[in-house]
Amino acid sequence: MASFNFTPSDPSAFTLMGIPGLEDVHMWISIPFSTFYIIGFLGNFTVLFVVGKEQTLHKPMYLLICMLALTDIGISTSVVPKALCIFWFNFKGITVGGCLTQMFFLHAVSIMQSAVLVTMAFDRYVAICNPLRYATILTNARIAKLGLLGLIRAVLFILPLPLLLSRLSFCANRIIPHMYCEHMAVAKMSCGDFTVNRMYGLVIAFVVLGLDLMLIALSYGLILRAVLRISSKKAHEKALNTCTAHICVMLMSYPPFFFSTLTHRFGQGITPHIHIILANLYFLLPNMLNPIIYGVKNKELREKVVKCTSRMVSSRPGSSDMGDEKHEPAVPSWTLTSEMI
Repeated sequence: MASFNFTPSDPSAFTLMGIPGLEDVHMWISIPFSTFYIIGFLGNFTVLFVVGKEQTLHKPMYLLICMLALTDIGISTSVVPKALCIFWFNFKGITVGGCLTQMFFLHAVSIMQSAVLVTMAFDRYVAICNPLRYATILTNARIAKLGLLGLIRAVLFILPLPLLLSRLSFCANRIIPHMYCEHMAVAKMSCGDFTVNRMYGLVIAFVVLGLDLMLIALSYGLILRAVLRISSKKAHEKALNTCTAHICVMLMSYPPFFFSTLTHRFGQGITPHIHIILANLYFLLPNMLNPIIYGVKNKELREKVVKCTSRMVSSRPGSSDMGDEKHEPAVPSWTLTSEMI
C-alpha cells in the first residue's frame, strides 16, 4: 500500500504523531479502532432510533440512556476520524483552530457524560428508595432540564481551556506525541509557563468530576442502606440488579479518564505508547460496550430492539402488533413496590 505523508504547510499548525513508537503498525492498530467505533456508533444509533420510535420508551430512564448514547457518539467521533486519517493516510497535520475545537468538544462532552452518570445514579436512588413517588419526582421535563444544566456546566467549565491555550506562545517544534489534541498534551508544546493550565486542568478533574463521584457515592450509599433493610430476598436481588449496568458504565468511564489526566502530569516514567493506548480506552470501550450493557440488562429495551429489528427484516405490509401491546404499569418496572420492602 502506498505511504502518504501529509505534513502541515502552515508553520503555526500542529503535528499529531499518532502512537509514538508504533508508527510501523498504525495500519494494524486501525483495524480494532475502526471496528470498535463502527460497532459503538451502530449500537448507540440503534438505541436512539428505538427509543425515539417506541412511545412506550419515552420515560426518564430511557431518556438518560439516550443522553449517554449521544455523549458516547460525541466523544468517539471527536477523536476516531482524525486518528484514522493518521493511521491510514499519515495525515498528521491539524490547524491550531482545529486542534482547539477538537479539544473543546472532547472535554466538554466528557464533562457532560459525567453529569449524565450522576443523574442516572439519582434515578437509581429514587427508583429504589422512593419508588411510589418516582413518576412525580423524575418526569421527562425534569430530566430534560437536568440534561440542559449538565450541558451548560460542561461549556462553562471547558470554555476557558482553549482560551488559556490561545494566550500561550508555542515553540517551533509543534509535534504533539499523541493521536488527538488533549489539553495537557497541547499545553506542553508551550515555550512559556503553563502552570495556570496545569492547575485549571486539575481543578476540573478533581473538583468537578470529584464532586460528581461524591454525589454518585452518596446515592449508592443511600441505596445500599435501603437494600439492607429489605426483607424479601427477591426484592433484594432486584434492587442490586437494577444498578449493575450503571456501575459497569462508570467503571469503564472514570478510571481511564483519571489515568490519562494524572499520567500527563505525574506519569513521566510511563512509556508514551502505553499511556496513549490506555487513554484511548476511555472513548473506545464505553462507546462500544454501553449500548450492549443496557441492551442486555434492560429487558424492556432489549425486547423493543428485537421487535424493531424483526419489523425491518420482515417488512410485511399491513401487519400490526397493536394487539400484543401491554399496558404500562404506573410504577416503572425497575422500581421496587411497597410490598417488596
